[in-house]
Amino acid sequence: MPDSLRAERRTQRSLSPIWIVPLVAVLIGAWMIYDNLSKLGPSITLIMDNAEGIEAGKTLIKTRNVEVGRVERVNLSDDLAHAEITARMSPQAEAMLNSDTRFWVVKPRIGREGISGLGTVLSGAYIQLLPGSGDQAQRTFTVLEQPPVASPDAPGLRITLVSQVGNAISTGDPVSYQGYTVGRVEDSHFDPKKREMRHQLYIQSPYETLVTSTTRFWSTSGVDVRLDSQGFRINVASLESLIGGGVTFGVAENAAMGRPAKPGASYVLFPDEDSAYEGSYNQYLEYVLLVDDTVRGLSPGAPVEYRGVRIGTVVSVPWNFSAPQPDSLSRFAIPVLIRIEPQRFDEEQQEIDIEQWYQRLERMFGNGLRASLKAGNLLTGALFVDLNFHQDVVPFQRMSFVERPVFPTTSGSFAQIEQKVSNLLDKLNNLDVEPILSTLNDTLATTQQTMAKVSGIAASVDALLADPATGQLPENANATLRQLRDTLQGFAPDSQGYDELTQTLSRLEKLMRELQPVVRTLSDQPNALIFDKKLTEDPQPRAPK
Repeated sequence: MPDSLRAERRTQRSLSPIWIVPLVAVLIGAWMIYDNLSKLGPSITLIMDNAEGIEAGKTLIKTRNVEVGRVERVNLSDDLAHAEITARMSPQAEAMLNSDTRFWVVKPRIGREGISGLGTVLSGAYIQLLPGSGDQAQRTFTVLEQPPVASPDAPGLRITLVSQVGNAISTGDPVSYQGYTVGRVEDSHFDPKKREMRHQLYIQSPYETLVTSTTRFWSTSGVDVRLDSQGFRINVASLESLIGGGVTFGVAENAAMGRPAKPGASYVLFPDEDSAYEGSYNQYLEYVLLVDDTVRGLSPGAPVEYRGVRIGTVVSVPWNFSAPQPDSLSRFAIPVLIRIEPQRFDEEQQEIDIEQWYQRLERMFGNGLRASLKAGNLLTGALFVDLNFHQDVVPFQRMSFVERPVFPTTSGSFAQIEQKVSNLLDKLNNLDVEPILSTLNDTLATTQQTMAKVSGIAASVDALLADPATGQLPENANATLRQLRDTLQGFAPDSQGYDELTQTLSRLEKLMRELQPVVRTLSDQPNALIFDKKLTEDPQPRAPK
């Protein structure tokens, strides 16, 4: 077989068409994997005390009711102290995850503002995301137990209140101004190092202008009932505060509005309105009262008044009770610390010259200014400190008690009454009672005899009144009066008896005129009835001498 007709074998390296299909499938799968991975958002970890209502693969994460993630796993922490939720977020949510982002579980709740989350009864609970505006990215978050009051970037003012332990203020409580809710309490926690409560408040816009440097905050318990030296008072807050309490703020009547508050400013939370306004008087004079009377009924916070006008406050009763007292005192007195607050007289809250006020009061002491305890409420026995000028008082010598000047005192009204009663009892004890008792016994014996006679007379009068004849006396008197009336009617001017009486009187008058000469003769000559009447000679006139 010639060589030209021999076949030649060659090896050909080429891809078989059969492999195109699986290659395309691999490329498509790789592209799908890449596409899925590129569409996956970041994975975050949520820490919760209790994973109630959270289910892996079902529970959604929403913001503004739009799904932005889903829970993938629900596990316990390594120390079994809390639950750790792993969730996959959408790519668009990555910009929302920063240090200011907040998460909380939306479920049915009954709170002060009503019922919320009823839509989750059928659909199940979900996790709400509140986007933050922080610059630092974050992937681990602690889920809040309650929904936040407002977003971190919400317009308004955030301030801090510092209070002592015991104020019943919690997250979500209302912040009101003159009864109108203008904010909420965002957070409350206890600082164990400083032993105080710290509350973060959010005042919504545009009410942040109400908070100034002179603003005072106090807690409201709904109903405030007081019965003290100033009388009976009752204050009722809003219905929401009545149920759960809250915080109220305002400015004292005689205080200026002050400068606008800065974000993050710190204020003191007072227990009530009176304490809050009293705290605005930060310039004062401290004095010590050395009281010889009882201080029962005098309590811290009681007013110090001058003729009915409050000018100060009682600070402590007693104050440094065991400290040595001045040697000029004759007996052991009870020290009471008070404050004289000149700012109560200054409506503009200007700076007060404390030293000038001390000198002014020193001059008043020389003119008889004294302090005494008086009853402010007879029902409770509460006392207050009254300042007034007194005459005929012992001159006051300047002294101090525990580096505080002493305010001169005098006995109160009750102590004066007690002293007068004591003096009266001493005088009664010194009286010689025996002669008085003897005279009193004689007087009682005479009185008994008199009463016995009076009793006998009363018995006689009773017997007389009981006699039937006595009962007929009014009827007999009436009959006599009727007869007398009939008789008088017979002597009326137009009656016959009256005419006869008139004629008789005329005859009697005529007879009396006729008898006058006879009577005159008998008067001159009594025997004229027996002998003739003597004739008298005619009188002869005498010759002049």
